[in-house]
Amino acid sequence: MARMTEEEADALDERLTRTTPAIQTGPGSHRPNRMVAVDDLTAEYLTSKAMATHKSPTEVLGDLVRKELTASA
Repeated sequence: MARMTEEEADALDERLTRTTPAIQTGPGSHRPNRMVAVDDLTAEYLTSKAMATHKSPTEVLGDLVRKELTASA
């Protein structure tokens, strides 16, 4: 996975310092967001698959889990 440059990190820090991140509310948002640490290979795969399918990495991961659960049932 590509690393941020110092300039990019400073710009992100500045943006997050000056703004409040949007929090999703409404139907389906009753669960808290969960962060999962993955290795570099997994992160690259999820990012590439997400870009190719126009989905978020979370959606790609969810699809993979559902497929695995269906296969094992």
